[in-house]
Amino acid sequence: MHEGWRVTDRDDQAAAAEGIEGEELPAEFAAALEAFGRYLQAERARSEHTIRAYLGDVANLLGFAAMGSGQHMADISLSVLRSWLGSMNTAGMARATLARRAVTARTFMAWAFREELIAENPSQRLKAPRRQSALPEVLQRRQMDQLFATLSDHAAEGDPVALRDRAMVELLYATGIRVSELAGLDVDDVDHDRRVVRVLGKGNKERTVPFGVPAATAVDDWIRRGRGRLAVAGSGPALFLGRRGGRIDPRQVRSVAAGLLAAVPDTAASGPHALRHSAATHLLDGGADLRAVQEILGHTSLATTQLYTHVSVERLNSSYRQAHPRA
Repeated sequence: MHEGWRVTDRDDQAAAAEGIEGEELPAEFAAALEAFGRYLQAERARSEHTIRAYLGDVANLLGFAAMGSGQHMADISLSVLRSWLGSMNTAGMARATLARRAVTARTFMAWAFREELIAENPSQRLKAPRRQSALPEVLQRRQMDQLFATLSDHAAEGDPVALRDRAMVELLYATGIRVSELAGLDVDDVDHDRRVVRVLGKGNKERTVPFGVPAATAVDDWIRRGRGRLAVAGSGPALFLGRRGGRIDPRQVRSVAAGLLAAVPDTAASGPHALRHSAATHLLDGGADLRAVQEILGHTSLATTQLYTHVSVERLNSSYRQAHPRA
């Protein structure tokens, strides 16, 4: 069995409760898991990160089934699936995680049925707790102004890393692109004349996203004064580079954003996704069309983008309650 298919659970509490961490899977389970991984990569064109998440969840399910003496795919019944979710619920796993794992189980079992690994699909009647629709944390415009003022002060000293960080944050906020999309950008993906950037999103779908003058200035400054000082022979066409000259890793971007946002007072927003949330909310606050924002963010479903209208309404209600004398 491939060493990568050991059952590993990112939630230590749940893993301890289930008692499956580190157990090897029965041969039929391991073969199914490996084939499912190939399917996700070849036919569904999922990203490496998404495939890892899917396989981790499926490995957890298969490990749970093996603990109950399951050896074959046909041993995974509806009661096994329900018990699996129930054990994680008892361990205190978040509702969002339970909902995600239920979706993964349904996807995996539907695939197994199509591949004739099982005679019937027991997951069709599987239900999981609904996700709680928590509104994303966003930064206020004054907080964004404060963040960019700090970045500009650091970049004024000419340090290439400071120039890079300012350009990355400006571009993340200006475009609302994902961290993985930012890390995947090449120099020629940026059209400086039209002020647009070509982005390769989820499912290898390409889209073109506009950005404003501040982001254009920051990116140009990084390319002219910073990138060449970090570049090495193997840097290739990557737009943003790490300290050693290679293409920047999404984890590095998250670390940079988390450190910067931690210094912003009076906000629970954290990490680079807060910049995406803030960009979408501020666009809608400014009167942008919902479908235009959907296109900018690269959302497949308009319902996903509509979440940000609720954020705007919440902020409007909050302002009203604070300002209106008869609120």
